Amino acid sequence: MKLAIGSDHGGFLLKKEIMNQLSGYQWVDCGTYDESSCDYPDFAFKVGEKVASHECDFGIVICKSGIGVSICANKVKGIRCALVDNEKDAVLSKQHNNSNVLAFGAQQVSILTAIDCIQSWLNASFLKGRHETRVNKITQYEQQH
Repeated sequence: MKLAIGSDHGGFLLKKEIMNQLSGYQWVDCGTYDESSCDYPDFAFKVGEKVASHECDFGIVICKSGIGVSICANKVKGIRCALVDNEKDAVLSKQHNNSNVLAFGAQQVSILTAIDCIQSWLNASFLKGRHETRVNKITQYEQQH
């Protein structure tokens, strides 16, 4: 499985640790590459584009709060980014919303929580049914605007 990951300086250490601890996945590192001050939209957009183009299967975006990167990722057509801080919400975001990008706030989650969220999310499946109808409405709106 190929995963895109990106962060700003505030999420750099969490990003690095996620990639180290989940080394069984093929990672596409969309930056940043150190802790120098930078702008989160640059990296969130890159991750979103990698997932939307199907170059990567899923994506992870990280900043200090997770809010900025989640807003940015959701601006990319075809992206359904969920900002999560617990395993249950990560799984529900896949089951009910067919999320394809997860956002984390580096100040909000521990590395262990982030790892648990990612692994459970990747193992979860979209439940379809009534949820598919709802996600399709989002997609239709996105295509019209």
